[in-house]
Amino acid sequence: MKKTSMMKKALTLALSLAMTMSLAACGGTGTTKQPSTTSSGASGGAQPGASSSSTQLGGGETYKIGICNYVDDASLNQINENIQARLAEISADRGVTFDIQYQNPNGDPAVMNQIISNFQADKVDLMVGIATPVAMAMQAATEDSQIPVVFSAVSDPVSAELVASLEAPGANITGTSDYLDTNSIMNLIFAADPEASKIGFLYNVGQDSSATPIAHAKEYLDTKGVPYVERTGTNAAEVMQAAQALVADGVDAIFTPTDNTIMEFYLAIYEIFVDAGIPHYTGADSFALNGAFLGYGVDYANLGRETADMIAEILLDGADPAGMAVKTFDNGTATVNTETCAALGYDFADIEAAFAPLCTKVQTITTAESFSDLNG
Repeated sequence: MKKTSMMKKALTLALSLAMTMSLAACGGTGTTKQPSTTSSGASGGAQPGASSSSTQLGGGETYKIGICNYVDDASLNQINENIQARLAEISADRGVTFDIQYQNPNGDPAVMNQIISNFQADKVDLMVGIATPVAMAMQAATEDSQIPVVFSAVSDPVSAELVASLEAPGANITGTSDYLDTNSIMNLIFAADPEASKIGFLYNVGQDSSATPIAHAKEYLDTKGVPYVERTGTNAAEVMQAAQALVADGVDAIFTPTDNTIMEFYLAIYEIFVDAGIPHYTGADSFALNGAFLGYGVDYANLGRETADMIAEILLDGADPAGMAVKTFDNGTATVNTETCAALGYDFADIEAAFAPLCTKVQTITTAESFSDLNG
């Protein structure tokens, strides 16, 4: 696989700078991350994330929506883009306007809480939390005000205590889940390599979305009698070190769930695994987009659109979040990066034949920074 693209050089430089800053921070003064912010009026033709003022359509109602995305990564960005695109369609169909504030705290909890406070001060009609940490912060912040909250990409909303049950959330919060069927990914690992004798886990131990899948993976491997090794990271430098350690550990395959921290830095590390000949199995197609051998899970574009439909049900049709079942989806799609597949020495036809009986669909992708780049 060629390594001369400007994108990869830029990422390598960014990672080096991040590692340098991490070391320098021991004796320096910290700075607060700033959120990325856009505001748009979804009125039939608005582009997701575009800056524009809100205007009413034919005297129709205007609804203020605050969307907070946890970090800048391919999957979560795809959800936001499709939420806003679908709301623009609903706006045109129903003759209403959605005044959307979109912000991204870049994973900084203090900034995230400030964003949510600003939404409350602006008296938004509904908040949207993309990823578990945002949803949990919004839940805590709206206990008194009972502003409706719709979450997206929350892997285990019951364990996170966001809802009482998937069928009946029981409070002012509901949404869509990207629940990960961990056993299915483990089955794919051994379908491709029945002789795999050591599996590596790469994740952020502080990510709630990773806790349950990693626990299930351990149970699966314990039952099978296959040892595993865990490596974790919370920032660019730690993730790089964890990736290198897994190679040194001599693992035959690596598993990462829908972990936003690993996703954020993935373009900078995927070649470590490719060069070592280790396939990386992950919980989202965005990992495969960024170079992983395989991503397995939900269609995040559809997840975003379904989230928007739930928003419209609450704001336009008067639905009560407490009684709206959390939406879950078929996790049967395996996305294989054909460039990585070839670099690992696999014949895609053989991989497809091995995976097809275990999936509802096997699809392919090539490496890019974002989904829009594939068509750019």
